[in-house]
Amino acid sequence: EVQLQASGGGLVQPGSSLRLSCAASGFIFGSYEMSWFRQAPGKGPEWVSGISTGGRQTHYADSVKGGFTISRDDRKNTLSLQMNSLKPEDTAAYYCAARPRRAVFQVFSRLKDDYPYWGQGTQVTVSS
Repeated sequence: EVQLQASGGGLVQPGSSLRLSCAASGFIFGSYEMSWFRQAPGKGPEWVSGISTGGRQTHYADSVKGGFTISRDDRKNTLSLQMNSLKPEDTAAYYCAARPRRAVFQVFSRLKDDYPYWGQGTQVTVSS
């Protein structure tokens, strides 16, 4: 059974940092592209960041570029998102998602419908 367990969210002040983690099990983690999405109250899901298999390529939404860093540890089946300089607009539920790599030259996707596996989400609230 595929499982993605996100953790690390919390209530922090603007300018603070948080590190989200996503523990994966039930599939060959190293063969999957991984992404973080977020959803703020009253809004649709937003792609935040992604990482290719092997970690060779990382991708960021313009809204988080320079402040967030995505990484993966294929030995520990873990995906991480280091979030620095958090802003109130970063408040959302954050979800990790997995997409299988089906071709050698697969184009990285930022579309939620391309990710068949999702974690349960972890809440990040940035407020003074």
